Amino acid sequence: MVQETTSAAAVPDAKLPSWCEDLKRRYLRGESSQFVLHGNVHDVVLHEGKLHSATEFLSEVLFARTKDTVVLYNVSTGVRFAKRKAGATGLDDLVGQRDPAKVLPLLERALTTNDRIAVVLEYADTIAPAGDTSFSTQDDRAAVVTLHRWSLLRTLERSDSVIVLVVENLSDLHPKVVSNPRVATVRVPMPNKEERELVVRFADPSLAAADVERLAEITAGLKSIQLTSILTPAESGDDDEDRARYVTDLLAAGASADAQTTARAQKLASITKGMSRDEIKKLIAPDGVAPARSEDSRAEIDRLVAARKREIIERECFGLIEFVESKHGFEVVGGLEEVKRELGVIAENMREGRRARCPMGMLFTGPMGTGKTFVAEAFAKESGLTTIKLKNFRSKWVGATEGNLERILNVVQAIGQVLVIIDEGDRAFGGGDGDGDGGTSSRVIGRIKEFMSDTGNRGRVLFILMTNRPDKLDIDIKRAGRLDRKIPFLYAQTVDEVERIFRAQFRKAKVACDLPSPIDPAITSAVLGYSNADIEAIVLSAAEQACALRGQDAVLGAADLATAVGDYLPSRDVAMIEYMELLAVFEASNRRMLPKKYADLSIDELQARLALRKAECGNRR
Repeated sequence: MVQETTSAAAVPDAKLPSWCEDLKRRYLRGESSQFVLHGNVHDVVLHEGKLHSATEFLSEVLFARTKDTVVLYNVSTGVRFAKRKAGATGLDDLVGQRDPAKVLPLLERALTTNDRIAVVLEYADTIAPAGDTSFSTQDDRAAVVTLHRWSLLRTLERSDSVIVLVVENLSDLHPKVVSNPRVATVRVPMPNKEERELVVRFADPSLAAADVERLAEITAGLKSIQLTSILTPAESGDDDEDRARYVTDLLAAGASADAQTTARAQKLASITKGMSRDEIKKLIAPDGVAPARSEDSRAEIDRLVAARKREIIERECFGLIEFVESKHGFEVVGGLEEVKRELGVIAENMREGRRARCPMGMLFTGPMGTGKTFVAEAFAKESGLTTIKLKNFRSKWVGATEGNLERILNVVQAIGQVLVIIDEGDRAFGGGDGDGDGGTSSRVIGRIKEFMSDTGNRGRVLFILMTNRPDKLDIDIKRAGRLDRKIPFLYAQTVDEVERIFRAQFRKAKVACDLPSPIDPAITSAVLGYSNADIEAIVLSAAEQACALRGQDAVLGAADLATAVGDYLPSRDVAMIEYMELLAVFEASNRRMLPKKYADLSIDELQARLALRKAECGNRR
């Protein structure tokens, strides 16, 4: 067989993925003959009308034309050959071997006695797992040392051989391998919009160009393999027919299904392949009511694809994130007029794509019960951004926390135009030296800082960090360029603010009321200094009492509200609340968002009051 070149790959008739071009370029430059491929390595690659797994693409496309022998190995299937040169030395002994302790020495002999060999080690973290060397087994230590030595072998360079270690998370691979300057790391990114368009067109060639572009846009954050599973029409079978009948029943809601309903059912059944009946019902008829028929099925398909996207990504991240679908905007947020005005401008800039005017992140800070989470969710609806919340991604297992974080950040970056809400930010990213957890906290904070300060994410990824104790946050995460806007949330300071909060709570709880405007000052002044949560509790209590006295259709009156205010006992810790208020004021980006009593304070006065309260409350939670 005539070889075309001695390079890592030469595929002149089709475009290579960006990660593959990167690997090829770095190999040709002589930067390294050993690579770690990480990131989206369990996806498929569309090339010349065929889908390949990452290792198949390496062996069948990238290395097939330029290497005499291509060896694939993982601890489950053992050694196998994608290509094998007749008469090559030492290859027979590799056949059927699975144990790394036996395979690695045999591979080394083959690499040093033959030319033009490509070795692909799948699931490399099972061969050289991360962890403290003192707790590793003898075989694990030997594997780490072997892989490290290979990177230093000049024989590999002279023989035009290459080694590729494939791992999803770099943190799962032993640091001695990852940090080796002779080992090059290549990240496989999530598919970009252009790649998604190609996959969508491959999955359903019948789609119009506009539909391809639209689906590629709304499926940002999905892998190519997930895209094909959603969009590829299901093959006819008993399960498919049963699912189609079930979907038809949901759409028809007991009536006879006409041709249009049947056609809709067939399409929706194709998209929901692989889902249980409960999951299908939750997507199509969550309230047990058949969705209204639409003359244009595009919106229905888009809604279902978006729902499948959320379900797939949440499952992909193992419950580390959740999508937020806010049902309220600023119309039910009482008070905080300057805050809403500021956020409204940011939302408009995000929607209109004015990325240079968008902050990298925002810090919502203030005492508990001031509505930080509620306003963040309202902002999510106003901005129209895909919104996710981070759950607890920390793990007791070594390296798992960093791996979880990396998986989350990869998804966030792939989705784009995304709002990331982090509640209890001081607990998630609090400062500390990390000695008590083996340095995990410092590594997590460092990675978050790096991601948040990446200017390429401006206008695409917006972080909202919420806390009532910003003094517990690592100081460097609060700087401009990471959390550009610090927005204070304080308790109502005037009767006008209390009035607006009451009115907003009536709208939110859908409480029918007959109250004068303005509300009796005796009522509003009585709750000055109460939190928004306290006022909400008062409204609900007043409504409950009115219904108990006059029936379920009772209209709430001033007397009901006054009784509820007099009966309510708020939980009060005056010193801690003032300390949290002073912290919020101290962190605020500008004075115009502060009430007069704080806006007129000099920096020296503010610091003096803060120091006094810190001495009393600083070490409390």
